[in-house]
Amino acid sequence: MKTYFLKASQSGPFWMVLAGLAFAVMGVFVKLGSATFSTAELVFYRCAAGLIGIALIVLPQGKSLRVGADSLKLHLSRSVSGFVALMLYFYAIGHLPLATAVTLNYTSPIFFVLLVTMRQRQWPQSSQILSVLLGFVGVLFLLRPTLNGDQWLAGILGLGSGMLASVAYLNVSELGKAGEPEWRTVFYFSLVSTLGAGAWMLLQTPALHRPSVGEWLIVLGMGVAATLAQLCMTRAYRKGRSLVVVSLAYLTVLFSTLFSFLLWQERISPLAILGMLLIAVAGIWAGATRVQRS
Repeated sequence: MKTYFLKASQSGPFWMVLAGLAFAVMGVFVKLGSATFSTAELVFYRCAAGLIGIALIVLPQGKSLRVGADSLKLHLSRSVSGFVALMLYFYAIGHLPLATAVTLNYTSPIFFVLLVTMRQRQWPQSSQILSVLLGFVGVLFLLRPTLNGDQWLAGILGLGSGMLASVAYLNVSELGKAGEPEWRTVFYFSLVSTLGAGAWMLLQTPALHRPSVGEWLIVLGMGVAATLAQLCMTRAYRKGRSLVVVSLAYLTVLFSTLFSFLLWQERISPLAILGMLLIAVAGIWAGATRVQRS
């Protein structure tokens, strides 16, 4: 059993499954915190907690933050695209039904396939494309998104969050191939996002409330889960085949639905169960795909 676990921990899909679970746990804390925190505060605390946590762990060990010129460009591209994607995603959540916003954000694997295709100038294998599309169909069945006639702007911005997230994922994959450690990739993303979210918070919420002890625990849980999710996701792209790993991103939707049922007793319809099965099948299919590392 121990040998199997050690072998599995060397694969990208293993870490992406953990990332999906951690992202879902983060979503639980975001839902708990949304009752008292503004959206801007949640984004800021989410990013700041990760920045502080990584700094406290790695800086005392004397690890260097210095990177080469090529890697610095990738870090900036990953951080800016990831932060803007996060802002657009939260905007979509505030102006669209939650299921619609989540579905638009999770178009990122489809955009990722397109980006890799254009970058490599080689069409991916049919099994890769089908696993991504199957997972997206599962998301549609699970969330059943709707869009009213007056919500097109928010819908376009939500779609933009998925597109920019795919750019961030591609940068994460390239940073891993360049030998950048996971902690440094997450550190720079957290730094840029904290600065950006802090400015956004000050502009949109001039009267910030002082969190209670319980609210600080929510912030801590959200920050720890988000940081672990980012670290696991970054390692997944470094160790695994990027087109396989990105297919497993849909597992976050599955885990989130299960948490909603267990914690808030939200009803799961037969169509939603079918969607969850499709997502699981797509994830297993992607993990079993034997392709060249992309």
